[in-house]
Amino acid sequence: MVATSSTMTSLGSEAPSFALPNASDGKITSLDSFPDAKAFLVAFLCNHCPFVKLIRNHFAAFGNAAMEEGAAVFAISSNDVENYPDDSVPKMAIEAKDAGYRFPYLFDESQEVAKAYKAACTPDFFLYDSNRRLAYRGQYDDARPGNGCEVTGKDLAKALEAVLTEGLVPEPQLPSIGCNIKWIPGNEPEYFA
Repeated sequence: MVATSSTMTSLGSEAPSFALPNASDGKITSLDSFPDAKAFLVAFLCNHCPFVKLIRNHFAAFGNAAMEEGAAVFAISSNDVENYPDDSVPKMAIEAKDAGYRFPYLFDESQEVAKAYKAACTPDFFLYDSNRRLAYRGQYDDARPGNGCEVTGKDLAKALEAVLTEGLVPEPQLPSIGCNIKWIPGNEPEYFA
């Protein structure tokens, strides 16, 4: 596995729009599906990545709790399912159920949404305020496979608390690190090295 870092998109940038199918029920979901959200959390995940597997259960609880606090939460898989069949839509539906995601787990088949967000790795987190302006991007916490750090979600939790209370998101914001998004051959973005 090759560790890839977040691109660290410019703070204050507007959340790109999307309309993607939910792996669980096929319903098209977008940012507009949650017009009264106090925050928008977009997490690029996949089923098979060891970095995602490490935080999976903690993030499921975190995302579900964030929704109860008024945030809209979206998990998106943009991986090439032809070459990575463990990330197929039927397996995404199983993963969402097994992990207990109450938030949508969406499939970005064209990979255009990942490109619009400049998502680079799994997991990769983007937190927007109620005006859909980027307030945080980067890591969940310091835990990585094999480094012995406890999974706490502290970095993202502090950012979400700040956004929900209209406060300042603490600095520094550190990039997420994970497996690179599995781009369809020939569809790699310019920021993919």
